[in-house]
Amino acid sequence: MTSQNPVSAGPHAPDTSPRLKRWLGPFYVTGVFWYRLHFFGATRTPRFLPRLILPFFTLFFFFALRRIRNAVASNLEVVLGPCGFWQRQGRIWRSLYGFSWCLTERYEQFAPNRPIQLQTEGFDHWQRLLDGGSGFILLTGHIGNWEAASALPASRNMATIHLVREPEGNPEAQAFIADILQKHGGDRYRTHFAAEDPSLALALLAALRRGEVVALQGDRPRQNGRQRTVSLFDRPFPLPEGTVTLARHGQAPILPVFVFRTGRLQYRLVFRKPIPVEEGGEQKALDAFASELEWAIRQAPYQWFCFRELWPKVRS
Repeated sequence: MTSQNPVSAGPHAPDTSPRLKRWLGPFYVTGVFWYRLHFFGATRTPRFLPRLILPFFTLFFFFALRRIRNAVASNLEVVLGPCGFWQRQGRIWRSLYGFSWCLTERYEQFAPNRPIQLQTEGFDHWQRLLDGGSGFILLTGHIGNWEAASALPASRNMATIHLVREPEGNPEAQAFIADILQKHGGDRYRTHFAAEDPSLALALLAALRRGEVVALQGDRPRQNGRQRTVSLFDRPFPLPEGTVTLARHGQAPILPVFVFRTGRLQYRLVFRKPIPVEEGGEQKALDAFASELEWAIRQAPYQWFCFRELWPKVRS
C-alpha cells in the first residue's frame, strides 16, 4: 500500500529537543563539535584509547538521551520480547555501546595502519551481478557499520559505487562529513546526500544504466516521501518507495547486503540473494527486502541502530 505520510511521526531519525538544540548549538548531540571531537579522537590517538574512553561516553549519552533510551528499549521489545527493568537497561546499554564502536571505527578507517578486516559471505551474488555488466542497487539498513565497509567491493573489483547518505542533522556537521569523504574517498566511490532535488534520482538512474552500482540504506522513509507498508516482526512498517521505483526504471536488481560488527575493527559482510523488480512488482520486492531486513535484525539485534520509537503502543 502506498502512502504519503509515515506510519510514525516523521522519519525514523531520533527525536530531538528543539529548545536544547537552539540553546546548545554546536554542542548539542547532533552538533559539529561532537563530530570533530570524535574524528580527532579516533584518528589521532593510540589504538587502545577507545577501549578506555568509549564506556564513559556511552554512559554519558545513556543518561542524557532519555527519548532514545525509551525508543531503543521499545523497538527491541518487539524483536526480543518483554523483559524486566534491569534487562531492559542492559539492552539499551548494549545497543548504545555497539553504536559507539561502529561510529568510532567509521572514523578510524581514515587513520593510517588501522585497516578494517572483513569476512564475506555470499560474495558470489555480488560477483555474478558485476560480471553481468548491468547496474544494480546495493541495499542495506541501519545495521552494524555499513559506512565503514561499503567500499570493499569497489576496491576489490574496480566497481564504481554511488553511496547515498542521509543528510546530517546539522548543516555544519554535514559539511564536515562531506569534506572527510571528499579527501579520503577514491574516484570509484562517490558520495551523495539525499535531498528533495529530483536531479539526484536522474543522476542515480543514469549511473545504473551505465552499469554502475548505487548503494542505499532502504529502511527509513524520508519526511513526506512516498512509501509502502510492509510487515516487520508482524507489525506494519513503512519502507521508502523510491528504491524500488529506481530499480524498476533502471531495470536493475536489488542486492541486499548487511555488515555486522564481530570484533575490534572486524566485520562480517553478508550478501543475500538478489531481488528482481518487475513492472508492477514493487510491493513484492519491498516485501522481500523486509524479510531480509528482519533476518538481519535477528542476527544482531543490538546492532540495529534505530533511535525513534517505531511502534509507540508497544511498551514494557
